Amino acid sequence: MPMAEKVDQMNPDEKIVEIAIERLRVFENHPFRVEMDSQMKDLQDSIKKYGIITPVIVRPRKEGYYEIISGHRRIFAAEKLGYRKVPTIIRYMTDDQAVIAMVDSNLQRERIQPSEKAFAYKMKYDVLKRKSGRRKAGQVDHNSGKKGLEIISEETGDSPKQVQRYIKMADLIPELLEKVDDGSMGFTPAVQIAYLKKREQKDILDAMELTLCTPSLSQAMRMKKLSADGKLTTQRVEDILSEIKQKETDRVVFKNDQLHKYFPKNYSTEQMKREIIELLKLYVLNY
Repeated sequence: MPMAEKVDQMNPDEKIVEIAIERLRVFENHPFRVEMDSQMKDLQDSIKKYGIITPVIVRPRKEGYYEIISGHRRIFAAEKLGYRKVPTIIRYMTDDQAVIAMVDSNLQRERIQPSEKAFAYKMKYDVLKRKSGRRKAGQVDHNSGKKGLEIISEETGDSPKQVQRYIKMADLIPELLEKVDDGSMGFTPAVQIAYLKKREQKDILDAMELTLCTPSLSQAMRMKKLSADGKLTTQRVEDILSEIKQKETDRVVFKNDQLHKYFPKNYSTEQMKREIIELLKLYVLNY
């Protein structure tokens, strides 16, 4: 049974009740973004047509409110549509049970950012590690006979090694995580940089802006080694990122915003490329 179905499935003694949205609170340290994207618009369209088909799951808190376990996006969409109450299942859970249920209910989403997956895996792994009663990474869960990394791997489809990489990436500073999410920095170099001190990561971020370059895997590994040896200075970071990468020795790179001011706004990258080549041919013929 998929993780989300296990979370959302009602127990025989549970019932659906209507709870005011104002009494609901976001899960503490919720790692998943809830924003008005294309998926949210699709969800809103669905709610307009059919209502909220799947009730949200919450747990009661002693402060008098309910903490959302599953359904952050449904609640956001419903509230934007003017809903004041949502169908809800109240479930009593320990803190660790709540973390696992919250993570499992969100990991089934179609599109998940690397940073979301990193923090979600880390939250679940920390719970599994506590449950095993051991401190060392990868220790066996005595209830299942499997290691925490293996449990997450089996449930998500990522290899245990890949799960471990995601968990490590949670150590990146927010600005670098954002670059992984938007695709401007590669996943594997980011994992290597996550081993660096926060100050060193900030130096890398500054150097990336200065040089307009992102670190390759080999550069990231070199900086990791220099950091471990206590030799990674700001200047060394800038020197490494200023190097011409092997694949770039035979090409010239322009950013789109550097070129668009010379071309019609509706020109695609390919159209600009063809136009530049034709202009260069004319230049050579007339030189």
